[in-house]
Order: sequence, then structure tokens, then C-alpha cells
Amino acid sequence: MRVLAKDLLSPEQIAHVRKRSDLRGTWLVFHAWAVIFGAMAVFVAFPNPLTFVLAVMVIGARQLGLAILMHDGAHGILTENQKLNNFLSQWFCAYPMMAETGAYRRYHLKHHANTQQKEDPDLILSAPFPITRKSFRRKMIRDITGQTGYQQRKAQILNALGPADWPLAQRLSHYWQKLGRATLAQIAVFAVLAASGHWYLYFILWLTPFLTWHQAITRIRNIAEHAMVPDNDDPFRHARTTLANLVERALIAPYWVNYHVEHHLMMWVPCYNLPMARRFLIANGYGGRMETKDSYAQVIRMATSRPDDQDQRGEVIHNARKRRVSGITSEGFTEDQNAA
Repeated sequence: MRVLAKDLLSPEQIAHVRKRSDLRGTWLVFHAWAVIFGAMAVFVAFPNPLTFVLAVMVIGARQLGLAILMHDGAHGILTENQKLNNFLSQWFCAYPMMAETGAYRRYHLKHHANTQQKEDPDLILSAPFPITRKSFRRKMIRDITGQTGYQQRKAQILNALGPADWPLAQRLSHYWQKLGRATLAQIAVFAVLAASGHWYLYFILWLTPFLTWHQAITRIRNIAEHAMVPDNDDPFRHARTTLANLVERALIAPYWVNYHVEHHLMMWVPCYNLPMARRFLIANGYGGRMETKDSYAQVIRMATSRPDDQDQRGEVIHNARKRRVSGITSEGFTEDQNAA
């Protein structure tokens, strides 16, 4: 079942929520990078285990934030000017996250067209839930220790290089086509940090959050958005909005990514207008229909409600590599897609 915006909001409300801003979109991208470099600066000024752990969490959350802003760019709604939208999304959001806006767009629109149906490419992320606490603990350990991120990036790089029996020139050309610009973005981040006199930060406070905390909260985000939704056919209830407090917004759900029902109802609404869209929907009497949870902790409790004596450890081990590569993120870079 599909619903039209004109059936949910008044024309005036639609005009408000769909308004895009070059200034605000640019500011959000700047904000993400300012927080990343600011967290690094705090660690440099006060180097100790506490500031390191906090920096990893803050930076990992802003890295997810860059993916979220890339997502808006893929929808063409980050800014009003489409050239600016594409430039910011590609060079300042997607490429630094080893992604590509166009590839993500093609992948992600299939998710919107087939949400929670068998054709949904993101169904693998939500279908296994609920799981046991033991299973969830294993997944989080793999994420926090970098195993998930390492397996995904390894598969991505190997696929970009192409088959081992190709000539070297062909492999390098294929790599440039797939990951060349993303590699340039990594070099740019390293160069900026090296120019500041702190080249080592690239490894301990760019790659480490990218491979650890970013992976963990991406998993939590994916669980919250679609796992265990009440009705796969109801657009109000085949996605979930999770209310987030200030700490959750800073460390788990940046840039209004938690407003997922609203995004699926009106995917042309910029992320910075999603809270407004929710207020309008509630004012128009739709609040009770929207699948909503009060916190991410509540979602995780629900997601881990399967009894531990039903733990399917053998199946998890059997499919561990596959899930690490293609079952965690929804950024459009699964093993098969990179090889295509």
C-alpha cells in the first residue's frame, strides 16, 4: 500500500518540508568534518585513554553522518542546487567513506520501491531478527574489534582489483574505475592530517573509528530502521522511527537518521526537515499509526528477545564471512555489486 503526500499533509505543510537549502546542506557537511577534526584536536591536546575512546565514538558517529548526508545527496535533496548536491555528496561524503553516490542511489531506490518485500536488497539486514543476546554479543564484538570492517574493506578492495589472472594494467584500470576517487579522498584526509603535523591520526582516529564504532552503530541503525516491524505492507509500520536523546544523537544517530518512518513516507524530504515532517504528521492525526520506539535501548532489547537456548551459533559461523561482507551495511557495496 502506498500513500501520497497530499493525503498526509496540507499543501502549505508540503511546501515547508520539501524546501531544500544550499546553505543548510553545506553547513551539515562542514559540521560533520568540523566535529571529526575537532575530536582529533581534543585528543591531541589531552592525550589519554578517555579522550581516545570518546574521539573514536564521536568520529565514528560523524562518519555515519557522512553516509547519511551522502544518502540525502543520492535522493537529490541535500541542497537545492543539484551540482552542489552532487559535489558535496560525492567528494565530501561518499568518497571518504569508500562509497559512491550513483552506485548507492541505484541500490537504495530498490529498497524504497520494495521495502520489506522479497525484492528488498536490505531485507538481509532485518530478516534474522529477533536473535539471541549471545548472537548479538558476537556481532558487536566483531564490529568493535574491527573484524566486520576489515572483512568488508578487504572484499571491496579485492573486487575492485578484479580477478587475479587479469593483466596488471587491467586490474589497475578496474581499481581506478571502482575505487580510484575514493582512494584519492583517503589520501586527501591523510595529507590534511600530515600537514597539521599529526599524520598518525589518520590511522588511530580515522581508520580506527571507521572500522570499529562506525560499524557497530551502522548495525544498530539498520536494526532500528526495519527489524521486527509490525506490518511489512503498511507504509506507517514497515519502517521505524526511534526517538533519540542528545547522547544518542551525538554517538549513534546523527543528522536525524532516526526519523525513518517519515523518510519512507516522503523520501523527498531533506534530513533536516524530518522533525518538522513528524510534527505535521502528528498534528494531522497520524502519530498513532507510525511505528515508533522510545530509545535505541528499547529496540535492542526487542531485537535480542530470542531465548539463548535457541542460539544458532553453527549457522552464524557457517555464514560469518558472507554476513560480514554483505549483511551489515546498506551502502551499496556488497561483494557481488563491487564485482559487477
